[in-house]
Amino acid sequence: MHGSVNAPGDLAERARPEGLKRAIDLAAAVVLLVLTAPLVLVVAALVAAGLGRPVLFRQPRAGRHGQVFELVKFRTMLPPDPRRGRVRDGDRLTPLGRFLRSTSLDELPTLWNVLRGDMSLVGPRPLLTDYLPRYSPTQARRHEVRPGVTGLAQVRGRNSLGWEEKLDLDVWYVDHRSLRLDLSILAATVRTVLRREGISAAGSATAPEFLGTPSLVPAAPGREAELTVPAGGGR
Repeated sequence: MHGSVNAPGDLAERARPEGLKRAIDLAAAVVLLVLTAPLVLVVAALVAAGLGRPVLFRQPRAGRHGQVFELVKFRTMLPPDPRRGRVRDGDRLTPLGRFLRSTSLDELPTLWNVLRGDMSLVGPRPLLTDYLPRYSPTQARRHEVRPGVTGLAQVRGRNSLGWEEKLDLDVWYVDHRSLRLDLSILAATVRTVLRREGISAAGSATAPEFLGTPSLVPAAPGREAELTVPAGGGR
């Protein structure tokens, strides 16, 4: 799957599954946006009443090949206000926001990013643009594909995983991606969203900042074999 980029045959071989994946993403995004439209309106009204406006959270994220796009989600936090003690994420996250995050309802507007082509249904999660210079060359390979609404790291523990483990899973996905793997991740996502697992890291309302890998140690023998298609886990 990952041969020389200079080989026309390899490019054509990779273009076929990528084209099919994009077609599936486009069709699924249209269907889901239509089906969830009433729910989107209800959530938007709740956010407007509970958190005020704007209803949507917009933030630059790094996409395929590191290109920056604007991620769109429902707001889950109040704006920072040091006078009221709202500085950390945990202070700003409201009960409504926690509910939206635990049920992944805050992700519904992200289907618009899938429709636009910024994202895929399945892939490494789009992270902050500040992280781009902090990846190792291997970790940076997560940007060889479109980022996903859900991904392998999300169904193997989500924010309960350490950064190195999450990024290892992202790169493993890039090297082993297939329609079958995507379907497995989507099925696991449904199960694990219902369980509301892995929503936040220990001692954090969401996840700690990625500061880079302190020491890049070669993977132990058999490490790749451990990163198999998930049978479950947290999202």
